[in-house]
Amino acid sequence: MNVQAFFQEEGKQQIIEKHEHVFMQGDDDDHIYLVQSGLLKAYYVSADGRENIKSFILPGDTIGSLSAAYQHSSCSFNLLALQNTQLTKLSFKRLFEAAKQSQDLANKLIEILLSLAMKKERREYELLCMPAEERYRNLWSSTPELFEAVTQNDIARYLGITPVALSRIKKRVGF
Repeated sequence: MNVQAFFQEEGKQQIIEKHEHVFMQGDDDDHIYLVQSGLLKAYYVSADGRENIKSFILPGDTIGSLSAAYQHSSCSFNLLALQNTQLTKLSFKRLFEAAKQSQDLANKLIEILLSLAMKKERREYELLCMPAEERYRNLWSSTPELFEAVTQNDIARYLGITPVALSRIKKRVGF
């Protein structure tokens, strides 16, 4: 059985309204979510109240707090709908147990986890090694649709810069 079919059979459809949280930092949530439609923002809030955006999650993406789902600890980040969003919600434990019984599901779960790990590795590299203008160009070339769907403040937070710095970059780059 493929993972899409498993999500459809075992998961629960969930509609999240714009500006509604799927879960919040500190919550217990042992589910993994497959985005059917819409747009989500995963972000952290620091002790001083500053928001740092981890990622934007698009249709076809899978998201969940793995530490909460697998280790039964609390969620380390917030997940907010930026648009009305349709999700398929699935117990990570159920998926993990089913993967032990099905080589196809096990392989797909490995692919999902590898994809998340590589996305995290790219994000770390961008923030630690690339100048802000290059991060901006990469975001523009990889997901230009975000620039119409997401606020400039959120783009700046995702890039790790101030809104003023983003304005300067946009003037230099010209798009």
